[in-house]
Amino acid sequence: MKPLLIRQVLHDGREVDVLIEGHRFARLAPGIEAPGAEVIDGRGQAIMPPFYNAHGHAAMTLFRGFADDIELFPWLEKHIWPAEARLTPEDVACATRLAIVEMIRGGTVFFNDMYWEPATVARVADEMGMRAAVGRLFIEARPGVVRPACQRQSEELEAVAPRLSDRLQVTYAPHAIYTVSGLVLRRIADQARDTGQRIHIHAAETVAECEACRAEHGMSPIAWLDACGLLGPRTILAHAVHLTDADIALIRERQAVVAHMPVSNAKLGSGRFRFASVVEQAGCRTTLGTDGCASNNNLSMLGEMKCAALSAKLEAGSTVAGQAHMVLDCATRNGAEAFGIDAGVIAPGKLADALLIDLDHPAMTPNYHLVSNLVYSADTSVIRTVICHGRVLMRDRVIPGEAEIVGAMRETARKYAPLALR
Repeated sequence: MKPLLIRQVLHDGREVDVLIEGHRFARLAPGIEAPGAEVIDGRGQAIMPPFYNAHGHAAMTLFRGFADDIELFPWLEKHIWPAEARLTPEDVACATRLAIVEMIRGGTVFFNDMYWEPATVARVADEMGMRAAVGRLFIEARPGVVRPACQRQSEELEAVAPRLSDRLQVTYAPHAIYTVSGLVLRRIADQARDTGQRIHIHAAETVAECEACRAEHGMSPIAWLDACGLLGPRTILAHAVHLTDADIALIRERQAVVAHMPVSNAKLGSGRFRFASVVEQAGCRTTLGTDGCASNNNLSMLGEMKCAALSAKLEAGSTVAGQAHMVLDCATRNGAEAFGIDAGVIAPGKLADALLIDLDHPAMTPNYHLVSNLVYSADTSVIRTVICHGRVLMRDRVIPGEAEIVGAMRETARKYAPLALR
């Protein structure tokens, strides 16, 4: 891989050159000389950390706009799950490629995925130069017995994993406490301790989930996960909307990671996440995610940042809640740290993940405060170039093969159209 030199780009308020050698930032300084390096003209642009999407279902781009504006469980049981029963590995590959194109265009270089055909998702992410954490999906056929499809697909993921780049990691992904029993959750906890791999689970997403857990187990979903041995520093709790003060204290004590999805939470009417209590007061490790396109309906982390900031202010009744720099950290460095990725900041020695932001874009003008503009004003069109692991994935807004990927997705979607809500 040739060295990459970004010339005269804005970083922390000053113009510098940025040299990338191999997969890491080598130097940040004015006037760097690097004979033979590939050169990017950074004038009129700012270099920033990219986004790390802490929870999603990438291949659900296939179900964007598929069944909107209905209740969560009818949405799942009557529309999404029947459609997913028709999925093939080819469909998942096609939909994942589209998701990755969308994520790259929006400045995302990593996604944490829980979905069907995980080996396919991992292969596509690897081929397209992305980082990803791909989960062995656990959903039970009956208490204590995982569905055969989940078992088979997990084995396929484990078989392909040794051949993947170190940009990819494998996780345990029990779907939720209402689809996976305590017996299997405890088994997963034991296996995760042995392997050192992360656990990724939906938790405390809805009032109905919390009420059912209290009725069955006499405790909250967070307390139940802790009782099953799942709560720890390598556990990612997706949504975590309905948290008691005791839940928040337990999450902090166990150093578990919260993945906050403000757009999906709002669209599904799940509730308001307690950002001020969880992030600002308790200091819990908190990241941002988009969820899947069926419940968002896009994969823009810029949109998540704005919604996270605004919903934090609304929930707390305070304009100083959800400050822009805190929200940006959740989307960048916190996400990288949560998944053990030595990135999320632009600094020598760190893995070379970066965005180049167009400062001449109307939404970025005037540039009194770059972080405020990114959180409150920007959309994905402000992103000109995306770099992951030292490789340019999008340059001057061009992603190789994008048109073909979009066209293939249109064709794949035809067979699902009759199932869509009209």
